Amino acid sequence: MNPYLNDDLMTLAQSVRRFAQERVAPGFLERDRTRVLDRTLMREMGDMGLIAPELPEHLGGQGMGCLAAGVVHEELARADLSMSYVPLLASLNAQILSAHGQPSITGPWLQKMVAGEALCAIALTEPRGGSDAANLRLRIERDGDCYVLNGEKTSISAADQCDIAVVFGRTGTVESGAHGVTALLVPMDLPGITRSRFDCHGQRAIGRGSLFFDNVRVPLSHRLGDENKGFVQVMQGFDYSRALIGLQVLAVARAALDDAWQYVAQRQAFGKPLSAFQGVSHPLADFDTQVGAARLLCLQALWLKDQGKPHSAEAAMCKWWAPKLAYDCIHQCLLMFGHGGYDRGVMEQRLRDVLGFQIGDGTAQIMKTIIARDRAGRQAVPA
Repeated sequence: MNPYLNDDLMTLAQSVRRFAQERVAPGFLERDRTRVLDRTLMREMGDMGLIAPELPEHLGGQGMGCLAAGVVHEELARADLSMSYVPLLASLNAQILSAHGQPSITGPWLQKMVAGEALCAIALTEPRGGSDAANLRLRIERDGDCYVLNGEKTSISAADQCDIAVVFGRTGTVESGAHGVTALLVPMDLPGITRSRFDCHGQRAIGRGSLFFDNVRVPLSHRLGDENKGFVQVMQGFDYSRALIGLQVLAVARAALDDAWQYVAQRQAFGKPLSAFQGVSHPLADFDTQVGAARLLCLQALWLKDQGKPHSAEAAMCKWWAPKLAYDCIHQCLLMFGHGGYDRGVMEQRLRDVLGFQIGDGTAQIMKTIIARDRAGRQAVPA
């Protein structure tokens, strides 16, 4: 029994797992090697309603709620964390576009995203800093009926593969901090945009890189939220994505545990299965317990969001704990396979893929500060 997943959600999970095993898992290693996201597979995911199913039907979604999105992310990530990044970006950005954009501009893009025909990146981080997210230097200046962008964004997921991006830049003074930041929806085929790609340790199919803006003109109609208030308004959607990320990395850890349990039960040493030795079975049992508990925390955060209740602290707990736990768990599972785990393959790729989430989308230190402010009050935990 799971207190958060009803029969409909369990049926959804079974359906997505079949699809993930049959269509997503077979290309897991190859996509890591080629560093190319499978657009055909994206469209198949869209056809099945697996991208942003929480969106209302008039925006192309299924109206199924955030727990349903969590189920989808979890099952896809078991097969390939990079491919589960497609619905992650869609769910995060769809929340932003639907809440803060002009429907005539954002509506067609939302339909394409949900159909798996467009990939939307979120361009926040800059070279001078990541955790200090409001400390931006990319300039956004008005010129007639357009905004003009100049500057650089870096460490952007899907930078060289995205079709559009939610770009944050400074319209106010540097001293205005978060209250001088504006967000825009920027098509990536506009003149003046160039891109680069990093050679990352993991998540290589989705990739990361930089976006460069040289006098890029974006219509005023593409603004998301109010001018100078984009950071304060738009960043609220990150609580949601943090809970989804927790489920993604824990799903990878669960897959590693399943493989490890099967292996140690079959592998013989000194006339016994490896699982007969407590030095083998007890570490796996420890991680099995913690992964199960962390998963419930992530589901709770999504349940709270579906209920319209505060969930910032719970989402932050998911984001700092789950990636570290998943990495440590997969590391232990890899060691159980000995030299076979160390060789290039599924287990070591899992380890590489989950590591990035200890860096991107909010570090553990920032997440713990969010939790402390929620518990003690913001005045008691100043910036």
